[in-house]
Amino acid sequence: MSDRPLTLMAVHAHPDDEVTSTGGVLAKYAAEGVTTIVVTCTDGRCGDGPEGVKPGQPGHDPEAVAAHRRRELEASCAALKVSHLEMLGYHDSGMMGWDTNDAPGAFWGAPVDEAAQRLAALIEKYRPDVVLTYDANGSYGHPDHIQVHRVTMAAVELAKPAKVYMSALPRSVMVTVGERMRELGIGLDEPGSEGPQPEGWADEDITAWIDVASVLDQKFDALSAHASQSDGAFFLSLGRETFGMVMGVEAYVRTHDTTGAPAAETDLFEGLR
Repeated sequence: MSDRPLTLMAVHAHPDDEVTSTGGVLAKYAAEGVTTIVVTCTDGRCGDGPEGVKPGQPGHDPEAVAAHRRRELEASCAALKVSHLEMLGYHDSGMMGWDTNDAPGAFWGAPVDEAAQRLAALIEKYRPDVVLTYDANGSYGHPDHIQVHRVTMAAVELAKPAKVYMSALPRSVMVTVGERMRELGIGLDEPGSEGPQPEGWADEDITAWIDVASVLDQKFDALSAHASQSDGAFFLSLGRETFGMVMGVEAYVRTHDTTGAPAAETDLFEGLR
């Protein structure tokens, strides 16, 4: 085994995405001495402005929103003890079908090979043992999330880290979240709801279940750092106890592995320690 510290890289679409699906493993492994890197591909300019103003509405300044979200991202990464934060440099594309999908600099319109080269350069720089990304649907169909999957899959073919995983929303967790939403009077199909989609991944298809209960306060605080955005408000509204029930385990599906790790894992670094 190398004397070099183990290294984990999580590739995300927007400021705040680093928390919900990977905040626990980032904090958990940082506490174990693992070097952690967050790569955020877009600037989040299509997010909420002051007092929740939306893109295209009076008072929404994309440049100001991007600058504010960068500060929130830095605070979140500090809460998670992330070692390095990298920005890939693209503009937020907005939701599927928005005019911003086709705006100059938008991530959705970027050539995959070009963006993959940028990401591969970071993989070569940091030499992560494990890379985390989204599934082919970007978890819930957001164009930037879909593009993250495409770009990451192309980049890992160039730079070849030892292990690659897609974050997954287990159906069993979806059931728990759905029950809690009903208790709160929130519907999954309500306009503007950013709650998890009900289908999720079949539990038997998930290859890694990572217990992050020991760092739940850090994960909650990191999501709280993104106070300008309504996306995380649902999860914060659960309160710390219920947040722990649905966020205490993070699930992943392994796509690449050169270590011979077992099919079912409780540690993303199995085969590497």
